[in-house]
Amino acid sequence: MILYEYPFNESIRTMLRLEHLFDRLGQLIERDAPVDHHYALATIFEIMDVGSRADLKSDLLKELDKHRQQLASYRGNPSISESVLDETIGRIDGAFGRLNQVSGKAGASLASNEWLMSIRSRISIPGGTCEFDLPAYYAWQQLPANRRRADLLQWVVALMPLAEALQVLLGLLRDSGAPHKVMAIGGQYSQSLAAGRVFQLMRVRLDAGAELVPEISGHRLMIQVRLMRQEPDGRLRPTTGDTGFELTLCA
Repeated sequence: MILYEYPFNESIRTMLRLEHLFDRLGQLIERDAPVDHHYALATIFEIMDVGSRADLKSDLLKELDKHRQQLASYRGNPSISESVLDETIGRIDGAFGRLNQVSGKAGASLASNEWLMSIRSRISIPGGTCEFDLPAYYAWQQLPANRRRADLLQWVVALMPLAEALQVLLGLLRDSGAPHKVMAIGGQYSQSLAAGRVFQLMRVRLDAGAELVPEISGHRLMIQVRLMRQEPDGRLRPTTGDTGFELTLCA
């Protein structure tokens, strides 16, 4: 199965982009090749760029606090496990506290590292980090993999409160939805949304064997999924067959 996610607002879109970058960063750091650590460093700079949105931190703190209050209201409910509830609220409190202690934007403490910033200023230039442009960076790339990995992990520490807050929030959001099977008749599926219910994320799971790509659109009143097939030339063309898939709406 292949999972596709569609955000309904800009805040969730930013969170998903950051989650994608953190996932890529984790994979690259674990590898040993200098080129992988080069792209790990580039990913750190991308996270700093995406995380530079002025209201990102306040949005995350506000959402964490909202979820904490919602969950706290379930205390005493006999159908709710108190131990699971306490664990979840504890994770929210921990993420809230650590993010709240961070001053400035994502990775702001890294901006004082002149060596890193010299790389950041040239890494978006095609071929801009060659050894004759940045000999000190080239020398760093020749260090043993464990030395480079230790440096990367040290720099990533400044970004971990943001990563933790994203993990907690997106986990809670995804858990709020209940997956159900639907059918795209003639390759198309649409659904009206109940007034007063505000969804933030749509998740679509497709059978990988079907080799179909969803074109997803949606707003507060309607969602639509159109299934496309990729031709050998790369173009996407609508499919006309009836196809079932799994749909989840998360509030």
